[in-house]
Amino acid sequence: MAEIIIGTGAAVPDYVLDNDGVAEMVETDDAWIRERTGILQRHIAKEETADSLAEEAACRAMADAGIAPERIDLIVVATTTARVRMPCVACRVQEKIGAKQAVCFDLNAACTGFVLAYQTATAYLKAGIYRTALVIGSDCMSQVIDWGDRSTCILFGDGAGAAVLQRHPGLDYLPVAGADGGKGEVLSCQALYERQSFCKESGKSGFLHMDGQAVFKFAVRKVPEAILEVLELNGLTIEDIDWFVVHQANRRIIESVARHLGVSLERFPVNLQEYGNTSAASIPILLDEMKHSGQLKKGQRLVIAGFGAGLTWGASILDYEH
Repeated sequence: MAEIIIGTGAAVPDYVLDNDGVAEMVETDDAWIRERTGILQRHIAKEETADSLAEEAACRAMADAGIAPERIDLIVVATTTARVRMPCVACRVQEKIGAKQAVCFDLNAACTGFVLAYQTATAYLKAGIYRTALVIGSDCMSQVIDWGDRSTCILFGDGAGAAVLQRHPGLDYLPVAGADGGKGEVLSCQALYERQSFCKESGKSGFLHMDGQAVFKFAVRKVPEAILEVLELNGLTIEDIDWFVVHQANRRIIESVARHLGVSLERFPVNLQEYGNTSAASIPILLDEMKHSGQLKKGQRLVIAGFGAGLTWGASILDYEH
């Protein structure tokens, strides 16, 4: 038995901030941001929250799956930017969609969040504890960004993506994941007790701090390692994979991973030019776009791979059968 995605959904804020808009707040320009990141714009929450975006993405995934909310047994939400400390976002989603039978909890693994939430949900499904799971990645990174810090404010955006998973006859893949807490200081953020406003004020607590070079070196080394490890663990090769769906942090990172693996960049779908780095939401937003554009086709095999604060990383293989 294996797990398949039977429905996807995504949600992003209405407000779009392009590179010229960022340049009004910090010393930079559109060409500089494009060259170093590949990002052209990002969606920024004004009224939306990580909670409301998760709810919207979940509703769309449920509608896409075409199943009643009562059939959802488990809801796992990956987020680091919940509007409140409790109740968890997953419980808010449960209330919104009416999945009264579902077990609910949040998972904090930053940009690796969706991959680890997916792995957590599939472990429950494999064990036969639950049959249908809703996995969501949702973050409003704009709320933890110092809009006077050029090294971070150009990178991030807000959004949510969701996937409905079910058990299905087929190959059963083993995942890989890891963490290096000793290097956690290279990407950190103090706890937020109040929602930050979208602004360019510096000096507030609760802002994200990042050593960009250290994160880049970590990502371009660890992501190819994780992908090769998960392939070897499951007796597969690079040629067996149709799509490599990697966390959308920076185009240069994705290009480097492709080079390390000796894989054409065409097999690495990219949408960060529109959304920026949406943390835990990036992979499910991309999966939703691929599905609804017809890019994903039945019988294709994917690797999803994430990396982020912690430091954390993970990779999983899945077959697209819906």
